[in-house]
Amino acid sequence: MNDVIDLMLDHRSIRAYTDEPVPDTDIRAAVAAGQKASTSSNIQTYSLVRVTDVTMREAFIDISGGQEKVRDCGVFFVVCADMRRHRLLAERCGCGCEENVESFLLSVIDASLFAQNMALAFESMGWGTCFIGGIRNDLNAVQALLLLPPSVTPLFGMTVGRAAEDPWPRPRFPVDTIMHEDGVASDDVVLAQCDAYDDLMKDYYQQRGASGRTWCGQMERFYEQPKRAHLRAFFESKGVRWR
Repeated sequence: MNDVIDLMLDHRSIRAYTDEPVPDTDIRAAVAAGQKASTSSNIQTYSLVRVTDVTMREAFIDISGGQEKVRDCGVFFVVCADMRRHRLLAERCGCGCEENVESFLLSVIDASLFAQNMALAFESMGWGTCFIGGIRNDLNAVQALLLLPPSVTPLFGMTVGRAAEDPWPRPRFPVDTIMHEDGVASDDVVLAQCDAYDDLMKDYYQQRGASGRTWCGQMERFYEQPKRAHLRAFFESKGVRWR
């Protein structure tokens, strides 16, 4: 189709890296490209922390559940929702700065769009990337480790570096499974599409040495219990109000 779409369709999460450093010029170019992502009303409620300290990187291995790639990659980032600028402006002018569900969503969406743009920019330069949701295992530890003020809230990490692996591409749903017209499909159709996706995933699981696994079974187990139930209390402690 074109080079951009080809690059996007070739995306794979890279979990093993060489020791090649990522040049600062590439980092700054990718961050600048990330900033060109859409942001609601130009609020830009995000910040990026580059973690270079070796001791910190080792700590992030424990926080993320043993993911050694956060130490071994060329560069490791923590992507944060950031309301500090806006709170400081409000304090300076004597205005209120209240957070609710909408303001929280705006911060998360802004940060996610920025990070995805940045990841695509890195991949366009030949670097591999992987998002690290595992830092949410203990956001209090992340906050303390990085000395983040209350209005700067970590959301997820990102590893970047030269790939030391060539992983099998993970199939996604067919386009017609997720794109609907004037409404969405019936429950029966959705379940049939999930079963069809299991057939599509068989080769992928086999390549990963997990023959017999199914996507449907994996999702049933994944959502059987709440994930990271402690997060609500953490975000509330940072000022988020669910109203």
